[in-house]
Amino acid sequence: QVQLVESGGGLVQAGGSLRLSCAATDSISSITVMGWYRQAPGKQRELVATITSGAVTNYADSVKGRFTISRDNAKNTVSLQMNNLKSEDTAVYYCNAKTPFVQTWGKGTQVTVSS
Repeated sequence: QVQLVESGGGLVQAGGSLRLSCAATDSISSITVMGWYRQAPGKQRELVATITSGAVTNYADSVKGRFTISRDNAKNTVSLQMNNLKSEDTAVYYCNAKTPFVQTWGKGTQVTVSS
């Protein structure tokens, strides 16, 4: 089963940018959907963005126009470019891989946006 390792989180001021990366330990070319989710303190985990094996993307309304998800099957990575960050984007961000048979999560990376 593929394992996922997130990186790129940190502390940034409101209006700033961060780029998160998710490295998979195995090929992601056959993984149906790769995605990013986030969980803020006291809140449920929520979808941020997903990208299919055919490069079709989907975004939460709250991040549309600010975040961009991409995947590189050759490098087995999925990235999330986050621009114009807001304090409400503060959360632990998790990478996710879904096939028809299994779902895998990374351990998460903290993103903190100061206002």
